[in-house]
Amino acid sequence: MAKAVFIDSRWRATLIRYAPIFLWVGVIFFLSSDQGSVSQTSRFIRPLLQFLFPTAPEETIPVYHAYVRKAAHFTEYAILALLAVRALANSSFVGLRNYRYLLPLILVAVIALIDEFNQSFEASRTASYRDVLLDISGGLTMIFLIWIFRKPRPHRVQNSSSGGP
Repeated sequence: MAKAVFIDSRWRATLIRYAPIFLWVGVIFFLSSDQGSVSQTSRFIRPLLQFLFPTAPEETIPVYHAYVRKAAHFTEYAILALLAVRALANSSFVGLRNYRYLLPLILVAVIALIDEFNQSFEASRTASYRDVLLDISGGLTMIFLIWIFRKPRPHRVQNSSSGGP
């Protein structure tokens, strides 16, 4: 009975660790469908931009919209990298923990390539290698930030002879 409880708790921990990655990849693929096209997102982004920038000339609203869309690319892949690093850093497999920064970057690149490949078949979307580079830069930025903030800090050694800090 104790072994069954142990296996059940390990399965649950693994599911909790990796499920957010799969769910987020599903969100990314949903956004790469027609639902994430310019015509669809402009239905809610355009009114928001017009509310936020009421004096903006009409021809600048599509430019702002494009910036919002590019920021979304960067952000969605940064989140994917965050979820992947989090999962691998807590993995019960030492090999996965050792590559907790490299494997998420590979995952981000693969998903970005698949995403753009899928968009090439969607009439309302356009595939672009620039978007792949933007996606990878979002993931790389997040991985770098996590590495910086998780990097062990050297402890300050007090000099006992000086009596000060």
